[in-house]
Amino acid sequence: QVQLVESGGGLVQAGGSLRLSCIASGRIFSINAMGWYRQAPGKERELVATITSGAYTNYADSVKGRFTISRDNAKNTVYLQMNSLKPEDTAVYYCNADITRTTMTSSHPYWGQGTQVTVSS
Repeated sequence: QVQLVESGGGLVQAGGSLRLSCIASGRIFSINAMGWYRQAPGKERELVATITSGAYTNYADSVKGRFTISRDNAKNTVYLQMNSLKPEDTAVYYCNADITRTTMTSSHPYWGQGTQVTVSS
């Protein structure tokens, strides 16, 4: 019953900014780590940023200093603020969440369907 839905993707010029959102819904007991991944044409999916339930963050070297990940636990939502965008940031961005559905079960990873981000040169 868990569903992750991304939004906020679109077209932006190099040097511009964009904010992505991902909301988790359905049967959820708790959410541990959340993160953003991306997949560019002809490349494998790669980690962009992660954030723990305690708000500790980790970033890929390619986006460090430009992107900021955050979350709102009350809304089951994770955000990715992207600044100083470059053409190489063009990709489909996917939301990920490690979710425990009941008190008696372990956590499992869930994925959204992705949102397209295109940065023009």
